[in-house]
Amino acid sequence: MADFQTSTHRSKWIFTPEQLAEKYKAANQQAIETLEKYGVALAKVNDDGSLTYPEIAKENADKHSRPKAVTIEEEQLMRVFYETKLQEVCNNFHFPHKVQATALIYFKRFYLRWSVMQHEPKNIILTCIYAACKIEESHVSAEELGKGISQDHQMILNNELIVYQSLEFDLIVYAPYRSVQGFIHDMEESCGLKDEQLPMLQTLRDTAKMDVDKIMLTDAPLLFPPGQLALAALRSANQVHKVVDFDRYLESMLSQKSSAHTISELVESLNAIDSWVRRYKFPSDKEILHINRKLKSCWGQSSRDESKKRDKKSKHKSKRGSNEAQNVT
Repeated sequence: MADFQTSTHRSKWIFTPEQLAEKYKAANQQAIETLEKYGVALAKVNDDGSLTYPEIAKENADKHSRPKAVTIEEEQLMRVFYETKLQEVCNNFHFPHKVQATALIYFKRFYLRWSVMQHEPKNIILTCIYAACKIEESHVSAEELGKGISQDHQMILNNELIVYQSLEFDLIVYAPYRSVQGFIHDMEESCGLKDEQLPMLQTLRDTAKMDVDKIMLTDAPLLFPPGQLALAALRSANQVHKVVDFDRYLESMLSQKSSAHTISELVESLNAIDSWVRRYKFPSDKEILHINRKLKSCWGQSSRDESKKRDKKSKHKSKRGSNEAQNVT
């Protein structure tokens, strides 16, 4: 695998908080403009990867009947909800951590380009997992994946090209899990631990990987390199297990590697990552229900549901009228 320092992950997909906020704002605004133009924001992905929008704007000509757009804050809650679902699917299939991490990063990158109003997250998580399995060589067919969670596998395949295009075909990503293992090996050699203390390093590693799982559900992977994410997880785990003198380890590591970062800069980054984890908020059932109602309207599903109800009611009336006419004769 190529080095992270020369990767597109580092050069194109690590942002400042301001840049990230601007991308989320632009994606949301793009969806709002689509909503105003077409009456719905949901894009239909064709077999060739092109997008079409249903022309139902006439039905929504009245401004009061137009769907209400999902806010940037509500989009964030939906992404958090479906990122957790993505982890659950990966765990159910017993995929390696590297598949889960790659799929999560794909999902995060996809919704820098698009709004949840334009592409249903429940479909995109499956395509991201399928794509991650390919790149990480944990082969599973779309049929197997779809069957395992009772979803149409064709939908997974239909979204594949739009996902790759949205990722700008930058499919090699670097996850913190591998970095955690690398730092653990480094600690074995440099921290002067006694033989009886070595098993504690494995405990430290396992706890750190669980902390990485939490970090991966925040925006931190789009803001910090994987090595810093791994160090933040290890520092958090070490606060529980107290295996090494972590501050001394950081100083030793930076001096050995001739890092461009000072110890204060690195600690500031680790503190910022911790802050992202502390601020993490999983949406309540009430919030999800409310946002889903708005999304269905943005997707045109509420309009179709109402149309089906009207058709059903009309058929029922027609059948009843016919029966009454027969009774008269």
